[in-house]
Amino acid sequence: MFTGIIEEKGTISKIMKNASQAVLTIKAQKIMEDIHKGDSIAVNGICLTVTAFSKNEFQADVMHETLNRTSLKMLKPGSSVNLERAMAADGRFGGHIVSGHIDGTGKITEIKEDSLAIWYTIEASLEILRYIVEKGSVAIDGISLTVAKVTQTTFSVSTIPHTRKITTLGERKKGDMVNLENDIVGKYVEKFTNEIKPYETAINTSEKKNQGITREKLAHYGY
Repeated sequence: MFTGIIEEKGTISKIMKNASQAVLTIKAQKIMEDIHKGDSIAVNGICLTVTAFSKNEFQADVMHETLNRTSLKMLKPGSSVNLERAMAADGRFGGHIVSGHIDGTGKITEIKEDSLAIWYTIEASLEILRYIVEKGSVAIDGISLTVAKVTQTTFSVSTIPHTRKITTLGERKKGDMVNLENDIVGKYVEKFTNEIKPYETAINTSEKKNQGITREKLAHYGY
């Protein structure tokens, strides 16, 4: 599990592809301090497993489906990526619950300055927008951000200079693709609501049957 609080920007140093997967080699500093083989690292919001590492680089395998369905397919040597280690049990929860399993991608349609803030408007599918609400949370390339505005086809976030400086968001341009992960709490609420509806319907139907005077009730009591 992750929090969407990016620890540092890494750099893609090598990408090797074969018939079934790709191997990313990523240069980093901070996250290398206590890295181990098998660790989970969120790379642009995608949970990847460390398969090998050296003093200042680590490798991770990526299945072709993941590569094709996310913005990872746009990466090349020299590209910057957001990095976050899995949350420690005694760590501070600064963002929101981020699983590292991307729901889809979006396209930046507008970048607008507003004093110190920069607004990013992102076009997304209806499947993603259904879980996005104003003041709610969304992970964009693994960054935990608060939704400021929602329309039928887009949503917008406002960012501060610090966020743009320590993440890849400051390098994004209009038309760029970004990874999106919805707040998992909304998905659980929807699932719970859908599962409880049949029980509510059954209870309401049963209650209606037990209401009022019927011929059967009169006959039961000898009338």
